[in-house]
Amino acid sequence: MYGINGSDFPPVTEDTFCKYVLYYEINNSRVRIWDLIILIPNALFVLFLVVRFNKAQLKLRATSSPIFLTFYSLVWGNVIISLIRCGVSMTVNASMPFGGLVDKILWVTVRFFLLATEMSVVIFGLAFGHMDSRSSIRYVLLATSFISLAFTITQGTLEIVMPDDIFHIDTRDYDLFGHGGMLFWFTSSLVFAIIYFIILLLPWIPLREYLALPTKLSFYLYILLLALLDTTQAVGAGLLAWGSMQSGLCVVDVTTWLYFSLYTPLVYHTFLSEFFSVSQPSIMFSYKAQMDEPMEDDQVSLPHQQSFSSLKTDSDYIYQQSNSVYDSTLFEAGGTTPMNPVYSASLQSPDSIVSGQSIETGPPPAFHTQHIPST
Repeated sequence: MYGINGSDFPPVTEDTFCKYVLYYEINNSRVRIWDLIILIPNALFVLFLVVRFNKAQLKLRATSSPIFLTFYSLVWGNVIISLIRCGVSMTVNASMPFGGLVDKILWVTVRFFLLATEMSVVIFGLAFGHMDSRSSIRYVLLATSFISLAFTITQGTLEIVMPDDIFHIDTRDYDLFGHGGMLFWFTSSLVFAIIYFIILLLPWIPLREYLALPTKLSFYLYILLLALLDTTQAVGAGLLAWGSMQSGLCVVDVTTWLYFSLYTPLVYHTFLSEFFSVSQPSIMFSYKAQMDEPMEDDQVSLPHQQSFSSLKTDSDYIYQQSNSVYDSTLFEAGGTTPMNPVYSASLQSPDSIVSGQSIETGPPPAFHTQHIPST
């Protein structure tokens, strides 16, 4: 029987190491290497977010678009729940029934948040690209949350009721988190991979004429990375289910680490880094918008701020001008809509109104020259 200290490792080969790394504890401290290598990149990313928090807060206050705040909140939620999972897994004894159950529930919870974010990004980009209202965002988040909840409940049920023998540790007689089993893992990864490849093909098929597809390259690079990740994960799960267990386990170890460690930074880099780093961020998704559609009441908001180079006071943001009410959206329109001159003038800062420039509020000239005959 192999011990768990550094003095009596089992023979280390590529195949056995891929399973051993999942449960090896550092000096019997309950700190598993697997949790540690996932914790470190998430902790570094949290440190990055904290350092840039003040600047991010200022720019979020300066924009009227709720999409940026939604993505920023999802990023924070994902990374915080990941840190919680790693921390709790390092304190409970996973070889005990209660500790193992807690560990699996935390894994499923993290998967719920990541999957909800993953689907929300795609839906914002495809189905609701021409909208930037709070109500549409709520509908999208609610729909993706229900789908993600159904997925994770199924995964968690399979994990608890039918644990996969591949992730059973004989020396300690307990089961590692097996992602719902190899058949579920293979099927779900394959389905997501097919969906992402279909999205990549949309700009090249005749159906594109009837869809408002994103035109920014960063969106399709994001989709491509997820498609490749899910494809590789499906191959690894298939090898575990029907082929060589050792080589398949090494594949899914890599894909699992990439997803649970680097997916959230990928979302931030793809959809938020440009917004937080430049004075006037470009549109996240570019679209050929339909300008004749009626706007919802909560879709009309203050124009997007044009400059972040001088961050002085809140009033500097509030009174900055814009040429179109659609500048506040993430989705670039094909044209602009003229703004009411009175509304445009109301957005000017009091300090910027030059003496002599004012809005005529008196009656029209016709009323000064027209005389109503007395009866």
